[in-house]
Amino acid sequence: MKRFVAILAVSLAGALPAVSQSLEDLNIQIHGYATQGFLYTTNNNIFTTNSSNGSPAWTEAVVNVGAQPIPKLRVGVQARYFLLGNEGNDITLDWAAADYKVNDKFGVRFGKVKTPSGLFNEIQDIDPSYMWSLLPQGNYLLVSRNSQLAHYGGVVYGTLNLGHSAGKLEYRGFGGERVVSPTDGYFINYIERGTTFGNGEHSAIYGGALHWKTPLPGLMIGASNIRNGPTSTPAFTAAAPSGYTLAWLSYNQSSYFARYEKNRLMVAGEYGKGPFEVVVAINGVVRNTLRFDQREWYGMASYKVTDKFTFGLYQSQTVNHQAVLGPARYQKDWALSGRYDLGQYIYIKAEEHLLDGTLLNYDLTLNPNGAKTTSKLTILKVGVSF
Repeated sequence: MKRFVAILAVSLAGALPAVSQSLEDLNIQIHGYATQGFLYTTNNNIFTTNSSNGSPAWTEAVVNVGAQPIPKLRVGVQARYFLLGNEGNDITLDWAAADYKVNDKFGVRFGKVKTPSGLFNEIQDIDPSYMWSLLPQGNYLLVSRNSQLAHYGGVVYGTLNLGHSAGKLEYRGFGGERVVSPTDGYFINYIERGTTFGNGEHSAIYGGALHWKTPLPGLMIGASNIRNGPTSTPAFTAAAPSGYTLAWLSYNQSSYFARYEKNRLMVAGEYGKGPFEVVVAINGVVRNTLRFDQREWYGMASYKVTDKFTFGLYQSQTVNHQAVLGPARYQKDWALSGRYDLGQYIYIKAEEHLLDGTLLNYDLTLNPNGAKTTSKLTILKVGVSF
């Protein structure tokens, strides 16, 4: 119901002022992109694909429609088709929002809105806007992109001019409900063991983000914090005793990040943490509490060699401090990437990853003998935007 109300509110916000307007007056714009990826790994199968044999099972298509019925109001919606190995193969709603900007200091958007966290979350749905085929997975898990990207509720935002000697401060405050799909890729190993997640994970969410554009041209320093939960719809396991439930307790997700851009060079980094607990209960009696303490960070740099070719690399690490010692406790990733723009609307990405550890993205079904500690991942991707 909350999702229906949010989407209906956005639709009405755009439709009511437009009754007496022509389509041309609404300034309607349609944009999107489509990508096709190819994955090859030397050891483990990754992302539920048969990547050790080479897999083209990574397809994505995004379309968004926006309109401006009155000068300060914009409305829009974005849909996404996603297929990655055994996951997805359906169309989901990325976001649907109405955005009213009073002035540079204050604006508000509501509906299914992007969650302003970290350095890339608000743009990770726009593949043509960055050079990487695969963002650092500890911070931006590909198989959970839809769940991370947006929430149902609202965001207030604005920019404060601090003066010539202090730069500018961009702020965002948000709140609402986060919905994690019952088929979210983060749950893949639980799903393969027979766990089902009902209507998914529903939890309250609120928080904020600050981006300080410093007096040094090109340098931005920021931080964000999200307060999640607790979940209102516990998971359940069909194979377990009747009344078996899992429930996530309230927890914080914090990110600290910086980016520096000068001429053709970009350097960035981010550190995040989000310890949380899951309560296991049978018929309302708590039987166990599972604790997770995941920390993730990355450092990256890219250089635009020519107007068409960009080269970059990053190193990322993710560690679950509550896990037992061994390769399942962590994942380290060295990534070497290149992007070539064939024209204004067509681009090619190529990326090589050196992976160490098995914490992320390896499922049980396609790695029945267990994932090996190290693997190389090659990604080729072609994209078309409009």
